[in-house]
Amino acid sequence: MEQKGIVCVEVVYNYEENRCRGILLVLLFSYRQDKPIPPFWRKEKGDSMQYKPLYNGKKLPVIGLGTWKIGGQMTPDYSHDGEAVALVRKAIEMGYSHIDTAQMYGGGHTEEVVGRAIKPFNRDDLFITTKIWSNNLRYDDVLREFDTSLKKLDTDYVDLFLIHWPNPTIPLKETFRAFNEIVKSGRVKYVGVSNFGIKQLKKAQALSDIPIAANQVEYSILTRDPERTGLLDYCRENKIILTAYEPLGKGRVFYNGDLQRIAAASGETPARLALCWLIRKPGVITIPMSSKVEHLSENLKAADLDLPAEIMEKLDGLGHV
Repeated sequence: MEQKGIVCVEVVYNYEENRCRGILLVLLFSYRQDKPIPPFWRKEKGDSMQYKPLYNGKKLPVIGLGTWKIGGQMTPDYSHDGEAVALVRKAIEMGYSHIDTAQMYGGGHTEEVVGRAIKPFNRDDLFITTKIWSNNLRYDDVLREFDTSLKKLDTDYVDLFLIHWPNPTIPLKETFRAFNEIVKSGRVKYVGVSNFGIKQLKKAQALSDIPIAANQVEYSILTRDPERTGLLDYCRENKIILTAYEPLGKGRVFYNGDLQRIAAASGETPARLALCWLIRKPGVITIPMSSKVEHLSENLKAADLDLPAEIMEKLDGLGHV
């Protein structure tokens, strides 16, 4: 559907302060809703976002958007599609550019929601991650399911394609034969894994034609397994981004007395402290999710925090390594 109208913007540039306050600009415009939003009126990402480099220097935002439960859990839920699409679009407008989803989420429907949500935006401005479920790791299944993901996401390529969970009954060599073929086709830029330990990760590295870019695992201020097992150090040494899911400890950060006291003393919220603690770790990014716009905004603000060393030391003391 074509939309027409007038945009009036008043800006005045203050040379002494080196910032804009307002020029008068009147612009006639006409566009179609199914076309990408032109950069001129797309809300710019906040300058405060921090980034971590992949092995080739490509930068990922330290805070991305998780989409578990958007569009359903293990089965599709179509009853709130309008709100779900609007939520993801609002997140992108706020400054989220890394969108993490999976074939399993919502029984496959979450990818469809994400595909609809990203449609008005410039695809190259976004970094889309999806994951293939452990039952579909045979060569033919990988190729088929990847094509299905592209259709649901309504995109020509995926930025990062992950194995969601290892499956010991299917040879990893067979899975990576398909992954390598997809990479050569140009439809995937990076590959990675999820929920892999060091031994499994080493095998994946040996089988992949390109470096493993990321390992997505559960990690939070209250869940320190990647530290205890040495996985975090191994990922850093091999330039593999560790993507932390469940960064709020499945909600436990809101009820942890020690964290609440640190938050009260510092004037921050437990959630922002927990996220800030994670993204201050070298080589770590995270993908919190929320169904509420205000929580998405609060999560994003964690990238702005510059906590003093004494607060970080107290946060380091929480959890069990």
